Amino acid sequence: MSRLLLFDIDCTLIDTGGAGMAALKQAACELFGADGPELDLAGSTDAGIVMGMLDHFSRDLAHETFYEVYLNYLSPNLAQFTGSVLPGVVPLLDSLVREDVAVGLLTGNIAEGAWEKLRHYGLHDYFAFGAFGDDHHDRNRLGPVALERASAHYGNEFSAEKTVVIGDTPKDIACGKAIGAVTLAVATGGFSSEQLELYQPDHLFEDLQSDQVLDVLLSV
Repeated sequence: MSRLLLFDIDCTLIDTGGAGMAALKQAACELFGADGPELDLAGSTDAGIVMGMLDHFSRDLAHETFYEVYLNYLSPNLAQFTGSVLPGVVPLLDSLVREDVAVGLLTGNIAEGAWEKLRHYGLHDYFAFGAFGDDHHDRNRLGPVALERASAHYGNEFSAEKTVVIGDTPKDIACGKAIGAVTLAVATGGFSSEQLELYQPDHLFEDLQSDQVLDVLLSV
């Protein structure tokens, strides 16, 4: 096993219908009395978002305190909001299970939030490890964490050259490039193919439905 595939979650695997954004704002309202600055969630880490909120409100608060309140809102929101697994995701993951590849997560979500979202949408069992938004506020620092955890989980060393980072934002592309990984971008979030192309991903697709996606992932 030499190939390592690292998936973003929001707008790459699933669309929560805004449940995550609402939970962040609700947590801010409970802790600070207002929902805070305009949030840019596209590729951001939860740690970075909380840092921005604390700066905005000039507050000194442990990140873990914010995460706890956020998680209290996330699960009810996932049940209430209309979301979905994105096109092609389940067939692709089913195909990867049958192949000799390692599959993990590289996401800006905090770990507990990531697993909660995946459980809600029935994707939890496809993944056993990942790098998360509470590991570091800088997404570009998460790649080495993911490589280390992949090696620990599989008992096998993975090189960046045999790693693919899959995501829907320029920050996903930058994160992959930061470790020298292959980057595969999908236009299933807030960025069009034309916009993503400006950041020069190695591969670019409208979504994960194309048979060519699997071919690319297995050819690295």
